Amino acid sequence: MTEQNPYEQLRVTESSSFEDIQAAKSRLRAECEGNEEQIRKIDAAYDAVLMDRLRLRQEGKIKVPDRIRFPEKLAEPPSNPKVDLPNNSPAWMQRLVDTPSRADILRPLGVSVGLSALVIFAPTAVQIALIGGVGSTFYFLYRKERKLGRAVLLTFVGLLLGLLLGSFTYEFVAGLFANLPIGIGVDTFASILTFLLLWLVSSFLH
Repeated sequence: MTEQNPYEQLRVTESSSFEDIQAAKSRLRAECEGNEEQIRKIDAAYDAVLMDRLRLRQEGKIKVPDRIRFPEKLAEPPSNPKVDLPNNSPAWMQRLVDTPSRADILRPLGVSVGLSALVIFAPTAVQIALIGGVGSTFYFLYRKERKLGRAVLLTFVGLLLGLLLGSFTYEFVAGLFANLPIGIGVDTFASILTFLLLWLVSSFLH
């Protein structure tokens, strides 16, 4: 199969205006949102078209606006670059596991640390802290892909696992807190473990 030339890839012709070419690029990028490989091809085709236009301009065949003299300056940097999982990863893992930016990790971490400190120094605030943890986890998950059901499900799973693990493992680790000036009961311990799991869920899943 013959490979499409850059004009065909952008669905424009050699007689298309610069504005038409820009509009075609933006439209195709929007249609391929989430497909990094296809977006890369669109950007490459766009740059190739601009370079061809500059060549034709130098030959005096067309008039090209000065603003596209250096097309590399017009390249749109990715707003939030992420590293894709290896192509050999299972499909379900690629759909579930996220590769977050530093901000996507630190923001939920700050919330989890703050809530953990709250239940340590104010054990009676466990329920309020858990509500805050659930709400913040749902918020961080939902803002990634705007999928309500998925955000609710992952938040609920993180909450349930945290509380269950905290309750079942408390007796095994209670001795570690025996010498601390602040007593840590089972509710506090389970809450802290829950905040840890909720942080992992909100940061590394989507």
